Amino acid sequence: MKQETYSAAANPDLFEAEDLHVLFAGESQTLPDHRLGPKVYDYYLLHFVEQGKGMFRTESASYELSEGDGFLILPDQLVYYASDLAEPWRYRWIAFTGAKAAELVNRAGFTPEQPVFRHGDGSSIPTMLSSVLQTFKSKKNSSHLLSLGLLHQIMAEAQETLGIASALPSGESGVQRIVKQMIHYMASQYAHPVSIEQMCASMGYNRAYLSRIFKKETGFTPVTYLLKLRIDKSRQLLRERPELSIEQIAASVGLTDPLYFSRQFRRFHHESPSEYRRAVTRTLSVE
Repeated sequence: MKQETYSAAANPDLFEAEDLHVLFAGESQTLPDHRLGPKVYDYYLLHFVEQGKGMFRTESASYELSEGDGFLILPDQLVYYASDLAEPWRYRWIAFTGAKAAELVNRAGFTPEQPVFRHGDGSSIPTMLSSVLQTFKSKKNSSHLLSLGLLHQIMAEAQETLGIASALPSGESGVQRIVKQMIHYMASQYAHPVSIEQMCASMGYNRAYLSRIFKKETGFTPVTYLLKLRIDKSRQLLRERPELSIEQIAASVGLTDPLYFSRQFRRFHHESPSEYRRAVTRTLSVE
């Protein structure tokens, strides 16, 4: 028969109304039929089962869990959980709270109706939970930041297992969400010499499919949208950074060939970058 063990440690940094704060972490090899609850917590409490079996019950459902499974207890939720009579579970846990804790939980895909994820073999969550516990025990100055980083990694792995990239806003279709992701990608990467092929690869979709849905939603092909975005950004630099050369501005918006940049600028605005800069300068001097 396995011996009961228990180890836990609190975050050495005290919680002071932060956006996100890990409160404590722990681990335990339970005895057969070890029970907790029914009870209510006022923070989020995530458990991961390393070995053995047990049962987790919420106000609406009951779950039989085993090695590789995890369950999240939500604040103010009446819960009950107990280890198996024959194979009592060994589990690890992490507790967290804060103004943005609910947002993190929602992004991972947890809901009151879906508090359980099943990872199976090969999860790195136990190692990360162990690291949180050890850093709290060591009381290092870096404990708080390290625990936050590990909490995000744990929730990211749970998200992959739940199979939910993120909750869609009400009424937003999957296609619209993908297009928004494409626009965000281009808006954040335009200054680098990225390509549409790279964007499609990073998103894991076929280029023809992304081009088709993007054109339908925006009226532009991705290539044209990215080029237009770069030219619009160059106009801003031409107005606001007179000390930069045309070559430097072209490079700053991800276009390494100044001649190509000038041709595309004229294509969209019917004048060269130099002509646009002179016109803006005259306007400002008159004002």
